[in-house]
Amino acid sequence: MEKDILSKIRSGAKVRVWERIKEGDKERQSAFEGLVIAHKHGSEAGASFTVRSVISEVGVEKVFQAHSPSIAKVEILSTPKKVHTSKLYHVRTYSSKKIRERLKTK
Repeated sequence: MEKDILSKIRSGAKVRVWERIKEGDKERQSAFEGLVIAHKHGSEAGASFTVRSVISEVGVEKVFQAHSPSIAKVEILSTPKKVHTSKLYHVRTYSSKKIRERLKTK
């Protein structure tokens, strides 16, 4: 992954991650869009980030390895103005409206 994209992935950012999925002999890309709630280990080889989304009223979290070949691309949709903590695990208990209010995003 490119360094400029990796530096923009931070807690509170809304991202769309395109991952490569191999089914039999075919390969396709699937998008997962959500809120970054954690970013660990900076830009080193073991760096990862956790993305949370609510799908069909069920919270889903995926942990992506930053330098994984299965990630096709990452799109940064929005970034928060200011986040006071680096790990946003507390947003698991909030509604979508409350999260937007606390992060001051649209």
